[in-house]
Amino acid sequence: MYLPARHRQHDPQAMHALIDRHALGMLVTIEDGLPLADHIPFEFADGGERGLLRAHVARANPLWRRAGQQVLVVFRGPAAYVPPGQEEKAASGGRVVPTWDYHVVHARGVLRAIEDPAWLLDFLRGQTHHHEADQAQPWSVDDAPPAYIGGMLKAIVGIEIAIERIDGKWKGAPSV
Repeated sequence: MYLPARHRQHDPQAMHALIDRHALGMLVTIEDGLPLADHIPFEFADGGERGLLRAHVARANPLWRRAGQQVLVVFRGPAAYVPPGQEEKAASGGRVVPTWDYHVVHARGVLRAIEDPAWLLDFLRGQTHHHEADQAQPWSVDDAPPAYIGGMLKAIVGIEIAIERIDGKWKGAPSV
């Protein structure tokens, strides 16, 4: 990502907050020399030097088999097209162009696959609690029959990325 100094986000808390608010990350891996992108809801967790990204995928998804690979996860925050204003046009003699303002975070690290049912259950409980918290009648993993949840746990694999590098780009102040 091209990152001029004036657009670099230096505040880790701001980057973590963007990940929390815009949790659907684009996970980029390589297979047969080609980049692949999977769109997965992540959660940011404390751990390591720069934090952890955690998620789960269907066992049928070959993504988790790329464990050990260096990966990139892109989180897109608010974005907006910015037309040049009439006053700008007049003041500059028409020497203005439209632009695009956006906030984005790139996180890099090594992909790890986790098949431990206890880890998965704990992760799913936490993730569900987080996303259901503002519902009038929040659903809990424990609302489903244990045998059903046990079967579902066999059908997924956890993934975790210890963030080795994180970059944020805040270009302008998107109104979206």
